[in-house]
Amino acid sequence: MSDQSQLEHNLTEIDFAELTNQRKYCPSPAAWEDEVLYFLFVDRFSDGREFGGFSDDKGDEVTIDGNRSTPLFDLQRDACTVDRDQWFQAGRGWCGGSISGLKEKLGYLKRLGVSAVWLSPVFKQVTESDDYHGYGIQNFLDVDPHYGTREQLREFVEAAHDAGIRVILDIILNHAGDVFTYRDNHDYFYHQGRRWPVKGYRKKRGDPGNLPFEQLLNHPEAWPDGAIWPGEFQSPENWSAQGQIKNWDAYPEYLDGDFLSLKELNHGRAAKDPAFAWDVHRRIREFHRSPTLEHLCKVYQFWIAYADIDGFRLDTVKHMEPGAVRYFVNVIHEFAQSLGKENFYIIGEITGGRGHAVNLVNTTGIDAALGINDIPDKLEYLAKGYRNPGNPGTNEAEGYFDLFRNSLLDDKHTHQWYAKHIVTMFDDHDQVGVKHKYRFCGDHPESYRYLPLALGLNLTTAGIPCIYYGTEQNFNGADQRRDQDDYSDVFLRECMFGGSFGSFQSNGSHFFNESHETYQFIRRLIDVRNNNISLRRGRQYLRQVSQDGEDFYYPELVGQELRWVVAWSRLFANSECLCAINTADRDLKIWVTLDHNTHQATGKLTCLVSTDPGQQGQKVSVQARNGSAIQIRVPAFGFIVYG
Repeated sequence: MSDQSQLEHNLTEIDFAELTNQRKYCPSPAAWEDEVLYFLFVDRFSDGREFGGFSDDKGDEVTIDGNRSTPLFDLQRDACTVDRDQWFQAGRGWCGGSISGLKEKLGYLKRLGVSAVWLSPVFKQVTESDDYHGYGIQNFLDVDPHYGTREQLREFVEAAHDAGIRVILDIILNHAGDVFTYRDNHDYFYHQGRRWPVKGYRKKRGDPGNLPFEQLLNHPEAWPDGAIWPGEFQSPENWSAQGQIKNWDAYPEYLDGDFLSLKELNHGRAAKDPAFAWDVHRRIREFHRSPTLEHLCKVYQFWIAYADIDGFRLDTVKHMEPGAVRYFVNVIHEFAQSLGKENFYIIGEITGGRGHAVNLVNTTGIDAALGINDIPDKLEYLAKGYRNPGNPGTNEAEGYFDLFRNSLLDDKHTHQWYAKHIVTMFDDHDQVGVKHKYRFCGDHPESYRYLPLALGLNLTTAGIPCIYYGTEQNFNGADQRRDQDDYSDVFLRECMFGGSFGSFQSNGSHFFNESHETYQFIRRLIDVRNNNISLRRGRQYLRQVSQDGEDFYYPELVGQELRWVVAWSRLFANSECLCAINTADRDLKIWVTLDHNTHQATGKLTCLVSTDPGQQGQKVSVQARNGSAIQIRVPAFGFIVYG
């Protein structure tokens, strides 16, 4: 636990001049589309007791010693060895991952190719709660003791920067934890904007609200574990107090209601007429910020100044007024620039469709959108052969590649806009809107075969790619219960360090296996991505293919499946990289169209990476077919890049 005597009770106690004096901060990257993100739950990643299978940050193998007792997972020996219900129950609470454990895995992450690590929220949670996920904050200025201390967080960020890895912190603006109770401890629900009576602040989880609902700076039972801190948040005016959301799409209910038991913060006044819900510009113009919003800005300025954070992932943007988001983003960007972070990145979790996300990014100043529902769906199921890739010859937007070419429909004049402003991923920790949740490898025993295809799409198509922890080890978390959905997301959050909730229904063995074929494939692919700017910043085109070299077409579903080659190009200046996946269970030899202006039907392309390592380095000649084209062999369930 952090030294309580050093913690601030009030925001007024933060001395920013002293905090930043003569301190050199890590600069922002020149372009975030050059980065590869990696998202992890701190509680589920590492407890520092693992040995075998991985090396430290100096490249030395980590072996067993007195502090290390967790061996490397073995699929044949360790999978499915735990009672499933006991395993699931273990995953519903704290599992033991820590910041210190994470720090010693920086070598593992660096060798994988990760250049920015996105941490789940690390702030102090409601005392004795099960909020291992970090989204139930009780003290905005401290780190939860389950994770470590805020001093350890600062040391971790410094070590990450030394390793060439930037740190993005998951933050919450919309709500705090379950820090107070309504009258009679009743579960009130939102009803026409009514403000419900509050009993008082909690001393800890389950407390009926025995602390007064008022400023508690001098109350003997409030500090440090009761109520909410810093003290500026204790005023009743900080809270909406309108009860839980029942209809998650009803305006303004989804803005003003409590997020389940988490308590909604009052960001300010805004127009509430449902007739204007669509008019984001008007809602921003008529928004008037509250002192609460200003307090939140100061909180997150503190974390940038204190820990040298490089970016924020902003949770639940859908549930906040756009005017509040716009104000927060502008304040944070300006503060970060004052520290030399010219490109501090704020990634907003924006559910509700691509058009809505584009609108909010444009109007609020958020740098990138995450959580757009059609991207992970189309990416995953294109890789598995159940979605069309798209067709540039039509105006339909049914395929994955259509999402990035229809920029004019979203009032964007270049499809390169998406490369900078969309974060793409398939596995994730929530899967909002999905009842029976599972990781990419969890829906079928053979799904792991398609994982290189999904990773190829994620790492070489437009957008800033993000890998979810455990994907590089083929994690297969899945909710196999068909009659209930409660705590379904637990199955997506297995422990890398094993513990009592290891992946593959195991316990007591870890998954930091640097020899794993998927880990090695990602490593090779990111190396190629780093060495070819067209794979990071280039224009993107779905390519026509042909079996005979005469009849070229865009692949489409046959029946309900696509068992064929899908190819696309990334072009930057005068360079082109051609990528392709094969969703069939056999090798396919096929012609693929190239950019004719670049090649003029001459020259050779070299295989830069392939799921069949024997192909790497092989050259193919560009020929005069459909303008310019090459003939390539794409391995079964395979991915290749030529350049």
